[in-house]
Amino acid sequence: MTTYILRRLGAGLLLLAVVTMVTFAIFYVVPRWAGRTTEQLATMYVGRAPTPEAIQATIERLGLDQPIAVQFGEFVRGILFGAQYQFGRDTIECSAPCFGYSFQTYQEVFPEIIARLPVTASLALGAGIIWLVGGVAVGVISAVWKGSLFDRLAMGVALAGVSLPIFFTGLLSLAFLVHSWGLFTTPRYVPPTEDPLAWAQGLVLPWLTLAFLHAAMYARQTRAGMLETLNEDYIRTARAKGLSERKVVLKHALRPTLTPIITIFGLDLGLVLGGAVLTEQVFSLNGIGRYAVQAITQSDLPVILGVTLFGAFFIVISNLIVDLVYPLVDPRVRIHG
Repeated sequence: MTTYILRRLGAGLLLLAVVTMVTFAIFYVVPRWAGRTTEQLATMYVGRAPTPEAIQATIERLGLDQPIAVQFGEFVRGILFGAQYQFGRDTIECSAPCFGYSFQTYQEVFPEIIARLPVTASLALGAGIIWLVGGVAVGVISAVWKGSLFDRLAMGVALAGVSLPIFFTGLLSLAFLVHSWGLFTTPRYVPPTEDPLAWAQGLVLPWLTLAFLHAAMYARQTRAGMLETLNEDYIRTARAKGLSERKVVLKHALRPTLTPIITIFGLDLGLVLGGAVLTEQVFSLNGIGRYAVQAITQSDLPVILGVTLFGAFFIVISNLIVDLVYPLVDPRVRIHG
């Protein structure tokens, strides 16, 4: 078990290094391959309507006229040890991990992301619990009651959930559930340390809207996996031994079905933690996703770079956690993993 964990930790660190290189290449190398000059690349960092002086200053600050290897070394050094940016006679310290510095807002990117992380984390964790528990429960019941009225209705709703985009269901829920019928309060973020009840009330509608999309996919995936597992020989053997149907379903059939579900959940949760762009935008939640949208609108490339790297970090960490959870669900992974 210890060897398995160490191997997965090593793979996670290696993947983080690869993600860092790929992210650097996307923002620094690929534009040059596309024919952009150093001045054009600097313009992407300055923003809209840049002056020649601002472009030249950005080239000097970021070392865009240096070789690619030197730029990558400075990029990694900034993440690990911090960086400095010169503004005339002033020196701006960007403490580690330095994900960049916005030359439009004159703010470090990483602290701005961290300030918005509680909003995104609250949205992701609350919705994640709902879509995981709700989707798996509906999928199990549909598989056990295959062909029943509940099965048909649940799969029909799941099909609608998979098909409808989040901005459509989000706007509909705001229009009817909040403004027309008054069943929910206007979504807003209140720190849970200040008022846990207000925190839950302000996020319950975004939770349900985001969970509806994912729970639909989980229900269909769980149902398909359960139907396949329930036809296995060992399930018939368990029933022949006189085990209760509840134990057969929950202990013997559900556990192998959960393995792909855990994989999907890790990916989905990592993506949402990296920024639930559409959900935060629809419900005006000032999280990482909305921060990214504002950066794209303002052509604030350092912010886009920082959010991309931060989101990739969460996806890698989520996959690592999934790998470590596998042995708890399926003990065979400890031997063959």
